[in-house]
Amino acid sequence: MRPATPPGPGGFVGQPNSEQVPRFAGLTTYARLPRRDQVDRCDVGVIGVPFDSGVSFRPGARFGPSAVREASRLLQGFHQFQDVTPFGVQQVADLGDITANPFNIGEAIDAIERGSRAHVEAGTRLIAIGGDHTIALPLLRSVVARHGPVALLHFDAHLDTWDTYFGTPYTHGTPFLRAHEEGLLLRDHLCHIGIRAPLHDASDLDRDESIGFGIISAFDVADRGVHTVIEQLRERVGDAPLYVSIDIDVLDPAHAPGTGTPEVGGLASRELIEILRGITGLNVLGGDVVEVAPAYDWAGITAIAAAQLVYEMITIFAKRAVRPGA
Repeated sequence: MRPATPPGPGGFVGQPNSEQVPRFAGLTTYARLPRRDQVDRCDVGVIGVPFDSGVSFRPGARFGPSAVREASRLLQGFHQFQDVTPFGVQQVADLGDITANPFNIGEAIDAIERGSRAHVEAGTRLIAIGGDHTIALPLLRSVVARHGPVALLHFDAHLDTWDTYFGTPYTHGTPFLRAHEEGLLLRDHLCHIGIRAPLHDASDLDRDESIGFGIISAFDVADRGVHTVIEQLRERVGDAPLYVSIDIDVLDPAHAPGTGTPEVGGLASRELIEILRGITGLNVLGGDVVEVAPAYDWAGITAIAAAQLVYEMITIFAKRAVRPGA
């Protein structure tokens, strides 16, 4: 296998030198990282899941992975605020896309589970770029198959614990109720952050509470402050294995207009980034960034935000690589 760029001091293949290859040039992978077939190992993999047949309002998130990859060309190798070179202390690669049937949700979910499980079983920690939030269910199945039930931090404007929508049990609004029913989640180690959307009925809250979720609304973040919220999340998760799922609509439409179900009053991108940096050290096993729909974006700002969020997740893994058990 021929690396895209020579290995660095740690033996890991990272990005090409941006002073030799401009960031706007060359083939597009996430952050211009090597493809999986260009490296001998893969500690962290970024994988696209271009599926949006589970949406309930505006479609288009199937084009999210390509938009986020394009936006990620801007990223550089050293994370100054975490004091780590995330592509230099672990091998990160772009795993390409999982092909999922756009006309059959059940077949798509099975394909996403198979495709992601192959990488997880090989020891790679995955960060998926969606696609709509339906994909979180098969991704969780893959992680749990290897590691057992997980805690969940779910960043979203919506609860995503509906029972059905138009009688359909598998949509972007139902993944975490299904995950609960399948025994994938650790009760009372679960939290929604950024919730603010109106509900179908008050019973939606009762069902959510019965699963074991806590809720920190977007307005709670504003009232309590980011650092208090971080302390609450760290206390709730504890030492449990953790999955992090980020719907880009957790951000206010001013920061992320390119999504299918925008809701006013959301988090600022700075707040979300601070929270992710604040959970560094928790036992994160994998995650996703979903619901980027570039057709509704403006100047690429939603894709740019999503690319940064993936980078923050990769950096969380890097800090544990530098300080195992931290």
